[in-house]
Amino acid sequence: MTGYLLRRLLLVIPTLLGIITINFAVIQFAPGGPVEQMIAEMRGRGDTMQRLTSSGGGEASSAGDAHYRGARGLDPHVLADIQKMFGFDKPPLERFEKMLGDYATFDFGRSFFRDDTVIHLIEQKMPVSVSLGLWSTLLVYFISIPLGIAKAVRDGSRFDVATSAVVLIGYAIPGFLLAILLVVLFAGGSFLQIFPLRGLTTSGSEHWSLFDRIIDYGWHIVLPTTAIVVGGFASLTMLTKNCFLEEIRKQYVITARAKGASEQRILYRHVFRNAMLLIIAGFPAAFIGILFSSSLLVEIVFSLDGLGLLGFESTIRRDYPVMFGTLYIFTLLGLVMQIVGDMMYTMIDPRIDFSSRQN
Repeated sequence: MTGYLLRRLLLVIPTLLGIITINFAVIQFAPGGPVEQMIAEMRGRGDTMQRLTSSGGGEASSAGDAHYRGARGLDPHVLADIQKMFGFDKPPLERFEKMLGDYATFDFGRSFFRDDTVIHLIEQKMPVSVSLGLWSTLLVYFISIPLGIAKAVRDGSRFDVATSAVVLIGYAIPGFLLAILLVVLFAGGSFLQIFPLRGLTTSGSEHWSLFDRIIDYGWHIVLPTTAIVVGGFASLTMLTKNCFLEEIRKQYVITARAKGASEQRILYRHVFRNAMLLIIAGFPAAFIGILFSSSLLVEIVFSLDGLGLLGFESTIRRDYPVMFGTLYIFTLLGLVMQIVGDMMYTMIDPRIDFSSRQN
């Protein structure tokens, strides 16, 4: 088991390197980088351009247009200063090597457009995203597992058909679309003003009592978690049902029934442990999936200042340090959670031995 764990940990390094390399290469060809945005911002200020643009516009035009759109008429010295400010005065390979060296020590640099370090920004936003992802994942499991078991026991009944219809409807509605609908219906859109629209806490709540802060937090998180849970519990419900159906039809269940064991004893003493292996062991992966994908647009709709909103704004503004820093953290957490999921397999079912696997 130790050997398998070491191999998986060593595989994290080339995986991280490959993902960062591919994304860095793609970014080099993406238009509208920070230099271009700074040039566009400067061009929008007429008085600033009068101070920065030199009288020899023809020479400046040929120098600027060689690399950046919109640099026509800009003083080459000003353009060089902008490139140096963002670190683009060095060739891509040199920048990439420096980035890898810094990332090895978790030094992600500073944001281009926020007066803060990337690691501090991530530390600020992480609690919001983790809170939303954790509660949503727990609710998905608490709803899906009992519902999936009930559907398996009543397979083919009216209850099974009716709940399947509800599950499919929930699965068909995108999380962000449901989030918008919830805002319209319950957060002061066109109908009711029951739940708050922005953030996870009320302004000034830090001075409230602990009980009041808990109630306030719970009230704020109702709509975001609902938007994620409704679309997320469908696949897990069907997975739970199929796992239990597969186990119920096996020979050991038939043998237990022949010996006179009750259905409850068979279900929860024999079937449950085997059927729940795949479901429980997949909890880390489910949490990462909700944290990194499902909550992104929900955070944007509800103006939750988490990693999803941070990543979205950084992508729009081409804030490369924040983009690559969050990508690095997301990828690292995802890979570690996959290893944790494998370890949970052995905890739930000791018969599984990863150390016997061959390379």
